[in-house]
Parts: sequence; structure tokens; C-alpha cells
Amino acid sequence: MGLRAAVGRGPVALDTAVFIYFVEEDPVFVDLVQELLAEVAAGRLGAVTSALTLLEVLVVPLRSGNRPLAERYEALLTRSRGLRLVPLDLAQLRAAAQIRATYPGIRTPDALQLAAALTAGCTALVTNDRRLPSIPGLAVLKLSTWV
Repeated sequence: MGLRAAVGRGPVALDTAVFIYFVEEDPVFVDLVQELLAEVAAGRLGAVTSALTLLEVLVVPLRSGNRPLAERYEALLTRSRGLRLVPLDLAQLRAAAQIRATYPGIRTPDALQLAAALTAGCTALVTNDRRLPSIPGLAVLKLSTWV
């Protein structure tokens, strides 16, 4: 079964690594994530990511003074068809706190991504984070499985 089939009907949650691999054209993962993002852009698959993703992808470009790269990330995350940026509001923070309370090994950024996925009705989260376990109602799909 390929990644697209594993994702199902959607919406799918996308972790930060998906966008980094796409924008920076990671030689190992770019084709895989490009196919997935093409499905999103074509309207065949809905996708969400936490607003935390924006923070995470902007740090390195801003630190190095690479404003065009920062702008490319921001445009991708805020203006892409089919992709919804889930805001960090009280409901998201409470949901993330509940996840951390239930699964003590999960770090705060990961809990925020999981909370965004669950509250958006996703049944899968695409990541490459080996620390993330699947939790009830949400399959955690690691990109390394498909390369």
C-alpha cells in the first residue's frame, strides 16, 4: 500500500517535516511529499497542519537572513489550496495538554500537532518523527516507511 492509500479519504494532518522536505527539495523525500501535496492542491485531499508549523519552518530562514525562503514557507502554509492552518487557540492548547497528560512521553510541539489533527477530524498524520506513536483514532504515518 502506498502513502496516498494509507492516508485515506482525508483530511490528513501534515507535520512540519513534510513542508521542509518539499520546499528544500530533500532528495530522499521530495517526490513522496510532492505527490501528496499535489493531491491537496488539486482538491482531491484536504489537509491541515498546526500553526506551530509556521513557527517551526520560519526559524532557520529568519536566523540566516534568508527572507525569500521564509516568504516561500509562509505563502505555502497560508495560501495553498486545500491546506488549512489550525490556529493555536485555547481549544487547541487544552487538547494538547490532554494529549500530554494521557501520553507522558509526547513533547509539547508534537502534542500541538496531534491536537490539530484530532480536532480537524483527521484519521492520519504524515510525519517522519519516530517518537510519535499512533494514538486511538489517528494513524501516524512515517514517511521513511515509503522510501
